[in-house]
Amino acid sequence: MAGRQRLAAAAAVVLLTGGLSGCGGGGGAVTPTGSPTPAAASPSAASPSAQAKPTDRSPHGVLLSAQLAMQTARRAKVGYRLGADVGSGPLFWQPKTALQIKRATPAEAEQLIVVDTVAYQGGDAATAARQGGKHWERFTVPADPDGHKEVPYAGLIDLLNPVEALTAATAEGTDPVFVGEEKYEDSTVEHYRVPTTAEKYAAAQTQLTQSRRDGLRAALAPGGSLSLTLDLWLNDKDQLVRLQRTGSGDSGRADDEVLYTDFAGALLSAQAPAETDTVDTGVRTVSPLAR
Repeated sequence: MAGRQRLAAAAAVVLLTGGLSGCGGGGGAVTPTGSPTPAAASPSAASPSAQAKPTDRSPHGVLLSAQLAMQTARRAKVGYRLGADVGSGPLFWQPKTALQIKRATPAEAEQLIVVDTVAYQGGDAATAARQGGKHWERFTVPADPDGHKEVPYAGLIDLLNPVEALTAATAEGTDPVFVGEEKYEDSTVEHYRVPTTAEKYAAAQTQLTQSRRDGLRAALAPGGSLSLTLDLWLNDKDQLVRLQRTGSGDSGRADDEVLYTDFAGALLSAQAPAETDTVDTGVRTVSPLAR
């Protein structure tokens, strides 16, 4: 792993020649701890763009490589703890948005499925009892003021999306630090830390609508949090395997964790339930996550 820090500049340039692009969903359905070795922080670099070409393995350059690696991966199994909400399941962030989560904590429904701009929730006996034997409720959310059809549970998806986290970590004005190599499960990973704010994290997501950026900022800033620290652990392919966000405010504290596995999981899927087991409940307003 240490050898990767000494990769030739040319390799990093070639890796990112294709450029970086934002993630988002369009219409249509989808089937889809060891002993750290400290290192000095690198100077701030330009914000990620199609022209960004890091010439070394500085922390900023490595995180740009990780951003591209996660764009290429397009999907993973996630396990998360977002405040009191705990769950796991497959997440697709490119080319369409899809999610299939089973919650481990009490919620309105045991399972949640999002397939582009349609959502399903239920999969449990309580939903079946409420809906005459059918286990799933199908719904969409209102279009935004510009008529754009929004993705249901966008607030949850934006907190889980690894490309968004890496976009924030490499945004202009950030100063990533290489913390060191650490043991994680059965492998060695590289740990990076990025100080930022909820405002900067949300503002970096230029591919999102303004309403989604506003919701993301609110979710990341409990009690008006002014500071936010991103801890990111990368495997030997520069893929993000663990993300932590911590921050404190006047009346609350952010403490989130997301784990990413099965990047090449051919069996990962997020599929709509059978129509015969589904009740269409129309249009609903889905509030962003609150702490």
